[in-house]
Amino acid sequence: MTQFRNLSASTIRCLNDANKDQGAAEALGPLPQWDLSDLYSAMDGEDLAADLKKGDQMCRSFSQTYKSHLAGLAKSDTGKLASCLVEYEQIEDLLGRIISYAGLVYAGDTTDAKRAKFYGDIQEKITNASTHLLFFGLELNKIGDADFSELLTSPAIAHYRPWLEDLRKDKPYQLEDRVEELFHEKSITGRGAWNRLFDETMAGLRFEVGDDTLPLEPTLNRLVDKDGAVRKAASQALASTFRENIRTFTLITNTLAKDKEISDRWRGFKDVADSRHLANRVEGEVVNALVETVQAAYPRLSHRYYALKAKWFGQDVLDFWDRNAPLPESAADPIGWDEARSIVLDAYAGFSPKMADIARDFFDRNWIDAPTRPGKAPGAFAHPTVPSAHPYVLLNYQGKTRDVMTLAHELGHGVHQVLAAGQGALMAPTPLTLAETASVFGEMLTFRSLLERTSTKAERKILLAGKVEDMINTVVRQIAFYAYERKVHLARKDGELTSEQLCDIWMSVQADSLGPAIRLGDGYETYWSYIPHFIHSPFYVYAYAFGDCLVNSLYAVYQNGSAGFDEKYFDMLRAGGTKHHSELLAPFGLDASDPGFWEKGVSVIEGLIAELEALETDG
Repeated sequence: MTQFRNLSASTIRCLNDANKDQGAAEALGPLPQWDLSDLYSAMDGEDLAADLKKGDQMCRSFSQTYKSHLAGLAKSDTGKLASCLVEYEQIEDLLGRIISYAGLVYAGDTTDAKRAKFYGDIQEKITNASTHLLFFGLELNKIGDADFSELLTSPAIAHYRPWLEDLRKDKPYQLEDRVEELFHEKSITGRGAWNRLFDETMAGLRFEVGDDTLPLEPTLNRLVDKDGAVRKAASQALASTFRENIRTFTLITNTLAKDKEISDRWRGFKDVADSRHLANRVEGEVVNALVETVQAAYPRLSHRYYALKAKWFGQDVLDFWDRNAPLPESAADPIGWDEARSIVLDAYAGFSPKMADIARDFFDRNWIDAPTRPGKAPGAFAHPTVPSAHPYVLLNYQGKTRDVMTLAHELGHGVHQVLAAGQGALMAPTPLTLAETASVFGEMLTFRSLLERTSTKAERKILLAGKVEDMINTVVRQIAFYAYERKVHLARKDGELTSEQLCDIWMSVQADSLGPAIRLGDGYETYWSYIPHFIHSPFYVYAYAFGDCLVNSLYAVYQNGSAGFDEKYFDMLRAGGTKHHSELLAPFGLDASDPGFWEKGVSVIEGLIAELEALETDG
């Protein structure tokens, strides 16, 4: 299942003055839009219709040929079973291509009724076709342990051994065939429908900021405006509209939390996050160590930094709408697209020309959709599509330094997806915890490249502060999100939660994580409602902190001049989902199960804050 990384979205940055708005758009230069014809020609294209028919036929034929025969093949004909695996992978690639195209078309404008219907219809057709494939994983896991172990030693299926071993980990939580089929078929009218309701509701919201009526993205963008009055007005507009729609978001949250509880209970998961840990192929103990390390570091990270930032603004406490405010000395000029491209590609090339070459294809071959548009999907993501095609990147580029970092982040995903494609449709996908490694590494390369170019103390301060804020948002904020989700899902077991309860839980975890230097005023209690990860991928959020802290340790190895680091790094990315995190980190001398591992990651953020404090003292 392709995961979209949703953060924000919509039209070009709106300023109070229309002429300034036009000027800001022109300053960015021409922004690229993706060309989806590498997948299919059009929503009503003959090529798409032909593949839909072909996919359905392949699924039916596969079921007729292999259903109820896998156990026998495992014992008597591993060569034929290997051919079965190849055929299954080909079907997965074809179905993945179709649903990827539909998802990307829909992401271009989630408020367009024609696109929404197209996406819904394709989802239904793919669900119906893939129902014929459900038996495959279920039957493989019914093979006895001794026979399965023997199967894994067969040279004929050696290529697929990592996938089969991963599949076996799902066995304890596997239900009887008809129940699995029911869960699968009802997903489009259950969780899928509620996800779509959230997306379309959020895309349709409008926020009254002064004289302007704005979608979500430009409203959120005003929270980083130079003018404090603009930031405050945007925060009030967000709160007002969220309040008006809070019952809808409360209903969605309650329904999806209950849906997950039912699924977890039937499958036998003990903890509310266990299914996510299993999907991420990471031990709960490792995640707990990460969470505990970050939470213990709140005073040394976010509390400490926001106290410093408040001082820069001449205040003891910052209002929540000033949390991400640009520093008073920050430049207001937007960064044009061509400059952003050069910044990221130069940074990538400084590490490896190979990495820059892969990333350059995204620009040269129209694999990026950068402009903000009404109805466009919230945020930024790199969609891997399928190995037989190539990834696509969606941005909502508005010229901020953070937008450049987002470009570097998503291109990191893209490079990873291109390199992992060689593993094929079954093993190219990477667990979320490791999927964030290349993206965060790409950000770090870009940040370090920019930092080396600074010529004044003021420039260095601005860049350092921006990076610290990004890391706090990635590590501290995401762990706080994880804590919020845990509290919500645990509380939901005792009955529906009111909007007030959800708001109270939100405020409690936010107060803990942000600290006393941030004033969480009226309105902020509603801000849980627009976080899409809570809806689309429960407990996804810790993957960001996992990736950031992991990369901090990984980058330290790189800075220390580890021999052959670049090739080891590319080997890690090429592995896709074929190896456990312990295997991937071992060549770098790193171990995520080591209690001190996460402390090393946190200490990098501390070091940057200390450097900012030193600059302040020197100044």
